[in-house]
Amino acid sequence: MCIRDRNYIFVTGGVVSSLGKGIVAASIGKLLISRGIKVSVIKLDPYLNVDPGTMSPFQHGEVFVTIDGCETDLDLGHYERFMDVELSKKSNVTAGQIYTEVLDKERSGYYLGGTIQTVPHVTDAIKSKIFELSESSSADVIMVEVGGTIGDIEGQPFIEAIRQIRNDPSTDNAFYLHLTLLPYLSTSDEIKTKPTQHSVQALRGMGIQPDSIICRAEKDVENSVKEKISLYCDVPTENVISLRDFKSVYDVPVHLENQGLGNILINRLGFEEVNPDLKNWKKLCSNINQAHETIDVGVVGKYVELPDSYLSVTEAIKHAAANNSTNVNINWIDSESLSDSNTNDFFDELSGIIVPGGFGERGVIGMLQAAKFCREYKIPYLGLCLGMQIMVIEFSKNVLGLSDANSTEFDIETSNPVIDIIESQKGLQETGGTMRLGGYRCDLQENSLAREIYKKETIVERHRHRYEFNDYYKEMLNSKGFITSGVCPDNNLVEISELSDHPFMIGSQFHPEFASRLDKPHPLFDYFMKASLNQKKIGAQFRL
Repeated sequence: MCIRDRNYIFVTGGVVSSLGKGIVAASIGKLLISRGIKVSVIKLDPYLNVDPGTMSPFQHGEVFVTIDGCETDLDLGHYERFMDVELSKKSNVTAGQIYTEVLDKERSGYYLGGTIQTVPHVTDAIKSKIFELSESSSADVIMVEVGGTIGDIEGQPFIEAIRQIRNDPSTDNAFYLHLTLLPYLSTSDEIKTKPTQHSVQALRGMGIQPDSIICRAEKDVENSVKEKISLYCDVPTENVISLRDFKSVYDVPVHLENQGLGNILINRLGFEEVNPDLKNWKKLCSNINQAHETIDVGVVGKYVELPDSYLSVTEAIKHAAANNSTNVNINWIDSESLSDSNTNDFFDELSGIIVPGGFGERGVIGMLQAAKFCREYKIPYLGLCLGMQIMVIEFSKNVLGLSDANSTEFDIETSNPVIDIIESQKGLQETGGTMRLGGYRCDLQENSLAREIYKKETIVERHRHRYEFNDYYKEMLNSKGFITSGVCPDNNLVEISELSDHPFMIGSQFHPEFASRLDKPHPLFDYFMKASLNQKKIGAQFRL
């Protein structure tokens, strides 16, 4: 019996937060996978929340949902998009989960009255999560990203845990990669290395010597700077990697490959040196960077102050644009700023509009205005989760004549609850992890636009919601051309709606953006982009 090697790559960050560790980890995964190496990945988040499901989008950004129904950090979206994998709840671990598990064990007597300490009990719990993923995934390499910044108090148990893994008897190879910032001072026209030296010093003080340092900077880092970092941080010069800003994050894997990081990793981990298959990836990156046509698309939401709240939507739009050799300008429109009198001002030059997910009544009136505008002027409209519910409410109000039609989320007393809470969601006391989450089957109606788009009878998509289309109104809506074209067979919940007399007005109760990839754009976004490109041509002709 052949025992699989256990190889680990650990990614840490220093100097400042939000450097892009998730993009770097995802890019490394892409480089390994392009060589035929099987990779899985885990994100260690030091915050005490059990998961990001109840955290504000303004503070944390998007909540990414795995196919098995786990609310996770948005970095898992990066991993899935770059590596073309489906991750599970095992790929996101928080301090909240770890401490809850340890304390529950202590209360149950698991530790037999022993004193519970950060080392070894908390660190052992962290390591067990990493080893569990290694066993269940059958991956050749486990990528481990540690959230936060070196020096954060809350992150210290996680750093200690990954330090210990290096010497664990089950570990064959461990590679430590540190992402840091090189500030540029314009007054002296100089890139400064001192913050990086201090960051590495702090990491070494915690027992970890990095094998490679990736340096974020405004421009390419010269060899003389790399040699200085090599000298003071005890890293080979060739292992000091420059990472400047790019127009597209999808350029990062190619850039890292061109600097030799792929070969550095496989040589250190003991894999055969083979050429990576990045041909199609490079072609799509070229489409992004060199597209001659530009299209304007509006995203109407309540969290647009922080675009990361809609990160997967943004990326899905870019995927569709790249595959249609088009550049896209995303117009972020605060739904609270919209009214009946100013929609033309916001929408006149747009070729398509997306209304993404969200919770609560704030901004709903503006979203209804967006749906009405798209319906009346035949503008391509894609409604995601709440965006589909908005479609239903707007059509019910203005076409069916049900003036008080609403969702019970926004008006519990409405006499026409065209959107209502799912039966299984009634009476729930806890808010975290209790929504309808993860992948569910959807059967597509024959001769529908949805069926044409997917070219399948049945699909599985990811959900995150409590409210749903009210079947009581289905026949009434269908009779006026509002078609419920996708239904979950398990509980008859409506998953897709569309207008029969519209070039593209379609809503999904699920979140298709989570499944989109650069080289595999989601069909709904791809069709939306094609419809929007056609609308641009029609609009141009009309204006002439």
